[in-house]
Amino acid sequence: MLFQIGANLLVVIHLLFILFVLFGGFWAIRRRYLLFAHLPAALWGTLIEFYGWTCPLTPWEQTLRHLSGQAGYSEGFIAHYLLVLIYPEMLTRNIQLFLGLLVVSVNILAYTILIIRLKKNRVDFIVNKRKIKRSH
Repeated sequence: MLFQIGANLLVVIHLLFILFVLFGGFWAIRRRYLLFAHLPAALWGTLIEFYGWTCPLTPWEQTLRHLSGQAGYSEGFIAHYLLVLIYPEMLTRNIQLFLGLLVVSVNILAYTILIIRLKKNRVDFIVNKRKIKRSH
């Protein structure tokens, strides 16, 4: 029973990680300290999709399923859990490349917004600093 709970918990963690990889850049706009966690996560997620690697969480979850007496699955996490909901067919190399490009595109958008805001804040800071100096 503990192995089954562990496998199910790992699926939730895996899904949250995927969401963080995809949308964490937008979260980092408000919480800049998340950049240090999100950038490596986004890079990892992109590399997994572009190179067709298996995320280490997938075999870990499958092992826990086997230890709990459940049947595992042969495909990866995305194909087993997410693609069934999103796509009627199994994960292909083209879909994997598309997912990698989606991660890159969404994060380019998020970090572009972040850079624009940082530059605007810097300009506002400099302008306000000059106004303060002139008033004295």
